[in-house]
Formats: sequence, C-alpha cells, structure tokens
Amino acid sequence: MEKEAFFEKLHQNPRPVVVDIWAPWCMPCRAIAPSLESLGGQFDGRVDYWKVNADESLDLVQSLGVRSIPTVIAFRGGQEVARRIGAQPKIALGELFEAALTGAVQFEPGLAPLQRMLRLIAGAGLLILGWQAGPSIILLAVSGVVLFSAVYDRCPVWRALSPRLARLFHRPQATQVK
Repeated sequence: MEKEAFFEKLHQNPRPVVVDIWAPWCMPCRAIAPSLESLGGQFDGRVDYWKVNADESLDLVQSLGVRSIPTVIAFRGGQEVARRIGAQPKIALGELFEAALTGAVQFEPGLAPLQRMLRLIAGAGLLILGWQAGPSIILLAVSGVVLFSAVYDRCPVWRALSPRLARLFHRPQATQVK
C-alpha cells in the first residue's frame, strides 16, 4: 500500500483501525496471524483490521517508524494509541483492539538512552572483570543479567514470555474472613 493512500484511508475511516505490519517470510508474523484474525472477527464492525506487507510497502513502514516485524499498531481517529512489537500472546494483541476501541493510549515506556548506555557499560565492565578473574562464573552471570537489563525491552522473546511468566507467578492475595 502506498504511504499517501494509507494515511488518507486511515484519516477517512470512521472506525478505529488495528494495523498488522508483517512479511510472508517472518515466522513470528505467521505465529500471531491466527490470533489477529480471530480478534479481527471478534471486533468486526467496531474495529477494522488491516494487514500491511512490509516488503511491499517500505515507504509506509519507514514512515510509521517500524524497525522490526511483526509490529501491530492501533489507531483511533487517525492517531496512534498503542503499539506492540514482536510475537505477542493473544491477550496482549486483544489489548491493542481494546485500545483502538476506547482510545486509551498504551505506550510502553522504554529505557532512556542514558540508562541503556550506563547499563551496557556496567555490564561490559563486569564481563571483563569476570573474565579476568579466572573466569568467575558468578561475575560473568551478573554481567549477563546487567547487559540483558539494558536491552530486555527490545527483546521479542522476552516480550512474548514476560506476560506468561507474570501470570504463572502471580499469586492472588488471600482475603481475611471476619
């Protein structure tokens, strides 16, 4: 789809829109496709679901600020209200449709560039120190954790697993009976 045609169609559309940026060769894109199709059917008539092939629409993909696929973006009134990058569970994808419907802005905060840089420097320092110390398994493990903490928000595997881990370890608090 051409960039100009997309934005014109988006601004003239009376309903909110969820856009799936995908490519035929992308395995994560293919993995979430059934969930997106199902959600598109559930929200049919209330939220429009569009697919954009990243290989065929490079100008559009760049103008939307998409750097990796799959990327799913929710729009309401022509304005972006939410975005998810990487393979996501159906619950997270459903939140995009809800955000498009309600207009509740759901941007995920990321690390500030300075925080990211400081974590990378600290992790690299620990890595060097751990390697020179014999190598020290403990320091090497800590350096791995610190380095991962600098990039976890961009890791598609972590984004796919973190909601599942949160549900797995979430324990409802006991209520007191009087």
